[in-house]
Amino acid sequence: LNILGCLDVSTAGSYELNGQEVSEMDDDALAHIRNREIGFVFQSFHLLAKNSALSNVMLPMKYAGVKESEAIRRAESVLDKVGLSDRIKHSPAELSGGQQQRVAIARALVNNPSIIFADEPTGNLDSQTGEDVMNLFKELNDQGQTIILITHEEDIARQSKRIINIKDGLIESDLNI
Repeated sequence: LNILGCLDVSTAGSYELNGQEVSEMDDDALAHIRNREIGFVFQSFHLLAKNSALSNVMLPMKYAGVKESEAIRRAESVLDKVGLSDRIKHSPAELSGGQQQRVAIARALVNNPSIIFADEPTGNLDSQTGEDVMNLFKELNDQGQTIILITHEEDIARQSKRIINIKDGLIESDLNI
């Protein structure tokens, strides 16, 4: 995931993202790709505890240089899309685990990335909340969003359109569902 998400550069092989060889990019180009082309959803949410849901979602746009009025509009829009328009002023401590994960999903979506990487996004959630998050991912994917979801849970993987099993760094199987 770190290599696909341009957090690490591979030591062997080749990885092209949007036609560009990632290993040939400098730090600024990699940062630009991560900010504009990739959205990350982490198992542990990585929300800023003292910030509201709205501020957490606005964070990637600050790095992208988006004007505050536009950032607020876009953050409110994606929070509405994930069903949290009534919780925008709440801090992470005032949100359930599922709501925190939906804030993290909204943050990943806000810059309209071409790919979302979700690393065990249901791992810290109860089964019903995990199902709600998966339904949101399915809806986003049906709308054309590319989502690469990393999971060790077979029932979660079976909800995908394609499953690639990797063992010891090698592709073990690649199934279209």
